[in-house]
Amino acid sequence: MTSPADDARDGDGPVPLLEPADGVPPVIETAESLAAGAAALAAGSGPVAVDAERASGYRYGQRAYLIQMQRRGSGILLIDPIACPDLTPIIAAVSGLEWVLHAASQDIPCLAEVGLRPERIFDTELAGRLLGYPRVGLGSMVEVVLGLSLEKGHSAVDWSVRPLPEPWLRYAALDVEVLVDLRDALEAQLRADGKLEWAHQEFSAIVANPLPGPRVDPWRRVSGLHRVRRARQLAVVRSLWETRDRMAATRDIAPGRILPDSAIVEAALAMPTSVEQLAAMPVFGGRSTRRAAGTWFAAIEAARALPDDQLPPAHLPSTGPPPPRSWAERDPAAAARLAALRAALGAVAEANKLPTENLLAPDYVRRIAWSPPENPTLEVITAALEGYGARPWQIALTAGVIVTGLEDAAKAAAEPAAEPDAS
Repeated sequence: MTSPADDARDGDGPVPLLEPADGVPPVIETAESLAAGAAALAAGSGPVAVDAERASGYRYGQRAYLIQMQRRGSGILLIDPIACPDLTPIIAAVSGLEWVLHAASQDIPCLAEVGLRPERIFDTELAGRLLGYPRVGLGSMVEVVLGLSLEKGHSAVDWSVRPLPEPWLRYAALDVEVLVDLRDALEAQLRADGKLEWAHQEFSAIVANPLPGPRVDPWRRVSGLHRVRRARQLAVVRSLWETRDRMAATRDIAPGRILPDSAIVEAALAMPTSVEQLAAMPVFGGRSTRRAAGTWFAAIEAARALPDDQLPPAHLPSTGPPPPRSWAERDPAAAARLAALRAALGAVAEANKLPTENLLAPDYVRRIAWSPPENPTLEVITAALEGYGARPWQIALTAGVIVTGLEDAAKAAAEPAAEPDAS
């Protein structure tokens, strides 16, 4: 039996992948069907393709509302984690297996919420980056590597609705239909390019650090915050954001659907002194927003009443270097070091056909350029990169280049400025 990918390789152009080979399976919504699905997974062979659909922009948080899985011989499973919150049978069935995901860091947190945590992964998006593919979305990768075209029309829908429409389920099933085929093709390319060990190190790093830590002052991510300069106005942004977040969590609605960021920023800039003034602002013109005007105004008043020593600072304290745009003025030598390192590492990335940011995290480069070690030997730079979290393959390619770049920058800085031409 041939796979859709095998059939596509015999054609001249991308073959539309319109339907899973075995049709769209029913959604698993009961303990009995979950047990049957887990048995099918356990009886399959090879790695397990895994995907998850969230309701970003509709619901609070990043909860998974549909989980898709497939192994060779198992068929596709479409699991409703809301109807089946206890996924113990699935957890047991995939224990020890390699998971194949696309953009693993996006799905692992919501899968962890329901108890699904991989021990080994293969990230097809990250593999594409290491191989130098210019476009690494799933649809692009499947088309270029497997010769199949996926329909991507339902990625941003509200996956919390029930029942899920059949076209959405077909889309979700197709996302894992050929994911293992894509994995196998990319693994062969990584091996041929001498990059398979790089990929294994990257994948292991994701598994070792799967979940992002808590964000400090998450309200500072409000879009347009750069327009707010005064501490009291920042306190209003914080107060409105926290009020909105509590309401969103209680109602399980995406915060932006309760109050847009633009309304928070405009209210902070205007500092209205009454509910009527607030409700008269165009950004508060929506029916539900006007209905809660008293709540929003109370948040503004709470910020207005704070003593000065409780106002938020303009910026969070940082242990890292300042933004590079200010370096030329604040420390020209550091700016020169950064330019030299960027150019040298860019050449290494180009030679190895991968993005510079995957060769080495830009933050590591900025830290070394801003505060280089007094004696930047290969051993010292290697230790610094290890401390930042760089992988062995990255260190092997970049440590020597960084040492040379710092030495060259130091020599250039020590050379006397050229005398102006007297003629």
